[in-house]
Amino acid sequence: MLKKISLIITLVSTTLLVTAQSVQHLPAVDIKNLDGSVFNTGKLANDGKPMLVDFWATWCGPCKAELNAIADDYADWQKETGVKLVAVSIDDARNMEKVGPYVNGKNWEYQVLLDPNGDFKRAMNVNNVPHIFLVNGSGEIVWQQNSSAPGDEEKIYELVKKVAKGESIK
Repeated sequence: MLKKISLIITLVSTTLLVTAQSVQHLPAVDIKNLDGSVFNTGKLANDGKPMLVDFWATWCGPCKAELNAIADDYADWQKETGVKLVAVSIDDARNMEKVGPYVNGKNWEYQVLLDPNGDFKRAMNVNNVPHIFLVNGSGEIVWQQNSSAPGDEEKIYELVKKVAKGESIK
C-alpha cells in the first residue's frame, strides 16, 4: 500500500512539474496578409520584445473599440516598450473585403493578418472575439484575455510594460 501511495505521489509530482514547465508558443499556421499573400504565423516575432496578438472582426464592436483605443497610444507604447501588435481578422471570405478599407480608414499602424478559414483561430483555441494574447520576447504566451471593456487598454499596457522589463505577470 505504501508503494502505491509513493508511486501516485511521484506521478502527480511529475505531472505537475511537466505542466508547470510546458510553455505555449504561437503555432505555425498559414494565413494571409492584407494583400492576399500567404503568411505563416510561425514567423511572428518582435526581436526579443513583447508582442500582442489580437483576434478581431469587422462586425465586432468591442473588438474595434479595443483596437481603436490602443491605436490612440500605440506610438507611445512602442517607444516605451517596443511592443508590436498583430491584429488577426477572423472575418470570413464574405466579409474579408471589408478589413482593408476599415484598417486604412483608421490608420492603424498594426500588422494586420486575415484568417478567413479560422485556422489560426482554432490553433490558438479562440472561441469568440475579441481575444488578445500577450507574448514575451522569447515567444511565450504569458497572458490572454477573452473580452474587452472600456479602459482595458490601460491594463494591457501595464502588463506590456512589465513583460518588456522582464518581470513576471503571474
